[in-house]
Amino acid sequence: MSKSLAVEQFELGVCYYPEQWPESLWADDYRRMRELGFTVVRMGEFAWNFFEPEEGQFTFDVFDRAIDLAHEHGLKVILGTPTATPPAWLTHKHPEVLNVTLEGVQHQHGLRRHYNYSSPVYRDYCAKITEAMARHYANHPGVAGWQIDNEINCESNVFYSPADHAAFRSWLRERYGTLEELNRAWGTVFWNQSYSDWEQVHLPRPTPADSPNPHQALDEKRFISDNAISFLRVQVEIVRKLAPNQPITTNGLFGHLDSHAMTDELLDFFSYDSYPNFATLWNDADRDDPLLDRKWSNNLAKVRSISPNFCVMEQQSGPGGWVNRMAQPSPKPGQMRLWTYQSVAHGADMLLYFRWRTASFGTEIYWHGINDYHNQPNRRVAEAQTIGREWGRIGKAVAGSRYAADVAIVRDYDNEWDGELDAWHGPLTGESEYGWSKSLQLNHIPYDYLYMRGSTGLDELARYQALIYPHPAIMSEETAELLKKYVAGGGKLIFGARTGYKDTRGHCRMMPFPGPVAELCGVTVEDFTLIPGGGAAPNIRWVDGGEERGAAAVKFNDILRPMNESVETLAVYDGDYYAGKPALTRASYGGGEAYYYGAAFTREVADALVRRLGLKPATAGWAELPSEVEIAIREKGNRRFAFLLNYSGRPVSARLLRETDDLLAGERLAAGDLAIEPYGVKVLSLE
Repeated sequence: MSKSLAVEQFELGVCYYPEQWPESLWADDYRRMRELGFTVVRMGEFAWNFFEPEEGQFTFDVFDRAIDLAHEHGLKVILGTPTATPPAWLTHKHPEVLNVTLEGVQHQHGLRRHYNYSSPVYRDYCAKITEAMARHYANHPGVAGWQIDNEINCESNVFYSPADHAAFRSWLRERYGTLEELNRAWGTVFWNQSYSDWEQVHLPRPTPADSPNPHQALDEKRFISDNAISFLRVQVEIVRKLAPNQPITTNGLFGHLDSHAMTDELLDFFSYDSYPNFATLWNDADRDDPLLDRKWSNNLAKVRSISPNFCVMEQQSGPGGWVNRMAQPSPKPGQMRLWTYQSVAHGADMLLYFRWRTASFGTEIYWHGINDYHNQPNRRVAEAQTIGREWGRIGKAVAGSRYAADVAIVRDYDNEWDGELDAWHGPLTGESEYGWSKSLQLNHIPYDYLYMRGSTGLDELARYQALIYPHPAIMSEETAELLKKYVAGGGKLIFGARTGYKDTRGHCRMMPFPGPVAELCGVTVEDFTLIPGGGAAPNIRWVDGGEERGAAAVKFNDILRPMNESVETLAVYDGDYYAGKPALTRASYGGGEAYYYGAAFTREVADALVRRLGLKPATAGWAELPSEVEIAIREKGNRRFAFLLNYSGRPVSARLLRETDDLLAGERLAAGDLAIEPYGVKVLSLE
């Protein structure tokens, strides 16, 4: 059962760093926060020196005053444990707590997240500061909860200190038991890599061709995730014991971390840091008709798979940039509000802006907050006030409602981590997830992400009309059997190229592709080829009576052979030596259908499959929306809330097919045209 944030009223707030500002500003800051409708602040996550200025000497006077004053102003405080930034006295005395690069270069004090999770010394210091803080604030009426550390695996998500190598060996001993089993799992007979003593075993180290043993590299990612969770557990268990009535979370969604397991095992709910303007820096901006900030809805869907109702601990409120990188443009008028509603539409029931005021010194002097350096009114403050006023009216009604979707894109951590090294399947997933997310969004079909895990049950799959599992190269027999049951029960399942040819060790199976789901799909892969980067991909030609034009079969091509006459070929390749061979098939299995596509999914192919799957927009029967507008539905009991989000910088018009209530405007809307301003938002009641 997923862990979720449980609140009766939507909570709006901001990140605040009292230690960075003169105390004379605090009261006025808090007063203005309340005027904006804020009810919660986060603080303390970078302030270890203020809690422990010297080893073993704990002081709380600064934060006592800051928290007491916040409480007097009616603000709840989420208090961060400050372990993301160990103090200089600690790293100077114990340099072994510092992280080390793959090449063996030790990080030095400065920036943040320069430590490693494995150091027993660092874990001991983290336990001590956490215990001191938890004892002191366990019963403080102003402390409403805890954030453990900050953005786990941000900045660096690989660790190669001596303590990490030692911890990896211990982890492997527990996982495999014997060196014989380890050698078998890692295939060390290849190129004479076999180990005869545990001390010979390490995390990946530099190799001549920069290509480690792939099975060792997969276990490395599994270890890093387990080790990070183990590091957090030290602090969580202390807070649970000493402050059992204060909920616990942590923030961020970063690589080499099973955030689902972390949340299930340790947290009360998951928190995310949402910065949609990163999309202006990434590859999406170079595509035709890019999603840009709308792409963050895809990220939020992944967050929702961890906690259906979650907290956004840091919501972008201004232009972003460090002094040396990550320069982002300023949000246009309305975009901060749009991004807020984007987060809420996807399940956020608590949202804090980053940050109250832009830092006037340090690395993040260009990572702007709501207030500028001058502390005078600006348009972002005015926008925040509008948002606070709106959520003061509708926050209680919407809080606790859940995002509704009939389609899910399926992911798993093993394929994500294995695909970082394996260039024959790793790059396919990003391409396909982008193609599907774009197609579903622009066709106004809400979707979830569903992570396949050892605990995943048939009931979780059966909630969805269709599942898209683009490229699960690694697939266990247990997962294959579960997917068969889903399809047999009436589900529709879509696979892409390279499905099922590896086992959970990352070994290639000595059986026809697609391995354990060959029977389900009714096909075998008779040939395959990589489409080289920059090379022209062949088109596919539809042969099932559809009217679509041909679409490029990008990245990789599996050439399919139906295994029986009941398998229908929907499209064939229209070029290269395999022209006329099946590219997309559909097989009946029990009460459902399994599709296999021999390439990565583009939006054009996904659009064609949306029609063949019979997927309908969430607006069917009550509205017609332009493509610029995203639709999200949240449900609670008999009430349904429709969020309409206009991502374009121009006004657009939707069409209502029946009367409905506009919750933000507080008025009844007649059927007919509905104007939505540039970067505008509508929240409609569909009860």
